[in-house]
Amino acid sequence: MFDLPTNTSNDIRNYNNFRKFLIKNGYFMLQFSIYVKICTNKDSADLQVNKIIKHKPPQGFIRTLILTEKQYESMTIISGSSSKQDEKIGNKKFIIFD
Repeated sequence: MFDLPTNTSNDIRNYNNFRKFLIKNGYFMLQFSIYVKICTNKDSADLQVNKIIKHKPPQGFIRTLILTEKQYESMTIISGSSSKQDEKIGNKKFIIFD
């Protein structure tokens, strides 16, 4: 999950670069500013967190949350419906939210 400033052209460039980094590394957008990546184990999830730390923009807020598949499946959709991305989760073990 992230909230990055977009006030200046440099901010926008940093935002776009971070978003491209996430997509290039296999994340998909769950909602605006919430990207998800499926990881097979805790070590893989920890590795992703370290990559995010190395590629974080100089300003803004970034948070990660690691969930098991069972925890992810317990999410309640209050408005809207499940998306194609939800189907990609499948039988994976860990989901990392960025």
